[in-house]
Amino acid sequence: MHDPSAPADNQTSLVPRRPRFPDSIHFQGLNTPIGIEASRACLPVIGVLPEGLEGTFFRAVPDPAHPPMFADDNILSGDGMISAFRFHDGVVDFDIRYVRTARYEAENNAQRALFGGYRNPYTDDASVAGIDRTVANTTPVWHAGRLYMTKEDGRPYVIAPDTLDTQGSWSYDGALRSETVTAHARVDPETGEMFLFGYEAAGPCSLDVSYAVVDAQGQLVREQWFQQPYHGMIHDFAITQTHAVFPFFPTTTDLARLQAGGPKWAHEQNLECRIGIMPRSGDVSGIRWFTGPKGASAFHIMNAHDEGDLVHLDLFISETNAFGFMREAGGIHVDQRAIRGAFERWTFDMASDREDFAVTVLGPPGDMPRIRDADCGRAYGKGWYLTMNPQGGPPLPGGPVGAAFNALVRIELPHGRIDLMPLPPGHAISEPVHVPATQPGGSEWLLCVVDRAAEDGSFKSEVWVLDANKLVEGPIARVQVPLPLRAQVHGCWVPADQLP
Repeated sequence: MHDPSAPADNQTSLVPRRPRFPDSIHFQGLNTPIGIEASRACLPVIGVLPEGLEGTFFRAVPDPAHPPMFADDNILSGDGMISAFRFHDGVVDFDIRYVRTARYEAENNAQRALFGGYRNPYTDDASVAGIDRTVANTTPVWHAGRLYMTKEDGRPYVIAPDTLDTQGSWSYDGALRSETVTAHARVDPETGEMFLFGYEAAGPCSLDVSYAVVDAQGQLVREQWFQQPYHGMIHDFAITQTHAVFPFFPTTTDLARLQAGGPKWAHEQNLECRIGIMPRSGDVSGIRWFTGPKGASAFHIMNAHDEGDLVHLDLFISETNAFGFMREAGGIHVDQRAIRGAFERWTFDMASDREDFAVTVLGPPGDMPRIRDADCGRAYGKGWYLTMNPQGGPPLPGGPVGAAFNALVRIELPHGRIDLMPLPPGHAISEPVHVPATQPGGSEWLLCVVDRAAEDGSFKSEVWVLDANKLVEGPIARVQVPLPLRAQVHGCWVPADQLP
């Protein structure tokens, strides 16, 4: 770990810098660029940390190191930052570092933005032609003793878990053919295998999708390609014990539009979503395609599991794309507050030749779900996700939709109890990570970053430690962070006994 008494390269003060960024929601509120790398030991704690809470909470945020080339850029283009909250011996240490991607290094050397519009290489400065564009800003993934920072538009970057130093782009020693890897890998809790996909596997706007399996030792053992039904977005996917599930939604890309300098994604409200399901250990030629509702959109999946010939997929659906800049590019102008959605279960009968499926509402709308790692691909009894509490006052500005979540849900499945932990007005909550019980009958925990608006217009950040099954009790400990933390995308928990 870095010496916490020594400042990081640009750490003369833990006060955010204020260069001129665009005047839009993507650079304001909780989306305000911070640009600070830092290390601090023994953060102040309000309350008492649980005994035996030993490990590291890694989290990913996009944080642009330089103002963008275009004023209509969005939060998803920000350079990847990885932070680590290290829980050990009753204290918490903190590190945050940029991911030194090829893109970051090129712009750092030039001291200005060189890459143009969001995921549009045709708008880049000529000097960076052919340089890897990914910012690796979406999800930290831990598997087989390696820590990766991922974003679905490129290959992952390997990060040293103890120092957060960037060790380079990763292609499984050259075995991976796909140019892209999902930010939502799935790891089987019994076999230790990691399942990956990558859309646009052969380059921007290609229909090629890679489906790959990595064994428990971290070796790529299988990669197959198939064609998606149209140039649609697939941000997340799922596995069961016997199947892999690929949901495609009608937020589409177009090569001619990109070449003309247009947006990467535009939502098509009159286009149906498509779901491909295949034997997870089989051949991609065995994919069966199902057809879903027109215009439906989802970014994240809670889980999936088998029940005889049935495959259940639990996901967070909205009637149109929740990201304003994506739906407006498709000519859809709807107030964010008017968009309807729900937590739903889509059930596919693999013994039938029908292309439709059954839909069951499981809970209120929300997103950013979390389950126990041990439940991945299995029938499961509970999960957690974020939602909006309409009685919590105006939400803090932040995230890709411009409004941050202000409540946490615990739900028992399929139709059980729902517990809600609303936050006080002026607070926002990021996706939790789950910490399993360390002994039979012991408590399991959730860790999540909570931001609070201060009177001077700034934001204060804390890590809350919650009893995963007693949300109503609120945090049992609050770890205070010495700088504001930009809106998180995803995180992961790695127990201390798995770390070097």
